This record gives sequence, structure tokens and C-alpha cells, in this order.
Amino acid sequence: MAWTPFPYPDPAYRYTPETLQAAWPQLHAGDREQFPTHPALRQAWIAFHAGEFERAARLGLDVGVNGYAVAHKAICMHTNYLEPNLKKRLATFECVAERCERQQLEQPDNPAGYYWHAYALGQYSQGISIVKALAQGLGAKVKRSLDMAIKLAPQRADAHTAMGVYHAEILDKVGAVLAGLTYGVKKEEAWRQFDEALRLNPDSAIVRIQYARALLMLEGKKRAAQAMELYQQAACCNVRDATERLDQAAAQKELEEEKLGG
Repeated sequence: MAWTPFPYPDPAYRYTPETLQAAWPQLHAGDREQFPTHPALRQAWIAFHAGEFERAARLGLDVGVNGYAVAHKAICMHTNYLEPNLKKRLATFECVAERCERQQLEQPDNPAGYYWHAYALGQYSQGISIVKALAQGLGAKVKRSLDMAIKLAPQRADAHTAMGVYHAEILDKVGAVLAGLTYGVKKEEAWRQFDEALRLNPDSAIVRIQYARALLMLEGKKRAAQAMELYQQAACCNVRDATERLDQAAAQKELEEEKLGG
């Protein structure tokens, strides 16, 4: 497939192995990945942070299962933010989810195999509609993988964010009564997960964006001011790499749309 190039290239996002290691704790506050010892994986992460998602994915996949974390992150970020074709998006997320299922068998203690499985299935579900996805049993698979990711890596803010999104999406699509009775989903748990994600990764734009979306989805005008404040904060967050730049652009777009809509 042709990969859409990252639209905001910046020399500031190009790390060397040495500067990558120094910036690693901040760059990976959301996923808590370990700094790679394998030279090819260091190059894969350098490519990822620079927005060279195709190169990052290829380098990661060439390493094998130990390169899946960087490969899947690169593939998912590119597909989520830069791939316009729905058919390609769905096929890509399906492919990531299948590879993650194999990874879970080979590396049952690696939280990345569960997190990216849940992420890919969650994006696939949104693409086909949450209601259809729930009817196909995908909700239970997402929940199971997120539970495992959080159990294995309780400090992984991205997993808590995804769990907040999971609760919010189901509540929005099926209503509080059915969501609670059938899926054990609660609004208070969505807020708790987002709050925990912010506690673990206080500088994150994407946590704020997802929190704001959930507030508007479930509370509407009642908490619109809080959502707008979160979008404002996300738009002003420090940008250290390509994905954070894409997050910032998403926050700015949401702000513009809310202002136009309001």
C-alpha cells in the first residue's frame, strides 16, 4: 500500500541513538516501552518519532516478534491519522489484530501484544460501527486485552485511556442501562480511567483529546466547558515527535469544529 507521508516534518523530531535515550522517558510516558537494545529497533523508533512510519514498520517487522511494538505503533498511528481510505483502514487494523493474537501466544507477558490488539480492534469497531462490532463479540475481545495490558503494565497510561474510550463508546451507543447490564460499563469508570491516565501521563495531549470527546459524547453541553478546556490544553501541549504533532493538529481541529458548531 502507498503510505501517506507525515505532513509536518521537523528536524526537532529526528533523534540520534543518544538523544533518543535521553528523551525516552518523556517520549514513552504513555506506553512505558523499554529502551531498545537491538540496533535495528533503535533505528525503527528513530524513524517512528520522526514520522517515517513506513520505515519504522518495516524495520520493526524485519526484527520479528520483538519488533512488533514499534511496527504496530507505526502502522496504527499512520492508519488512524493519515489513511483516508476506509477499506484500507479496516484491512490494516484487522491485520494488526491478527498479528497481535500470535504475539500473545509467543509473548504472553508482553503488554504491547494486548494493547495494540485492543487498539486495532477498537479502531476496526469504530469503522464498521460500534453496534455491529458488539454484535460480533468484538467488545469482549477489546475488554479482555485491555484488562491484560493494564494487569501487566498498570502504569501504561495509553491502556487506561483506551479503557476510558471503551466505556464511553458503549455507553453512547447502547445507553446506560444496557451498557451496565450487558457489558458492565459505567460512566464513572470511564472518568476514573481518564483521570488515571492523566495522573500517569500529565503532559499527554491524546488523553485530553479522548477525555474531551467522551465528555461531549456522554454529557453534551453540561460539561462542554470542561471539554473545551481539555482541547485547549491538548492544543498547547509540548510537541516532541510526529505523533504528538498529529495529536496537536487533531486538538486544534476539534477546537475549530466546536467553535463553529457552538
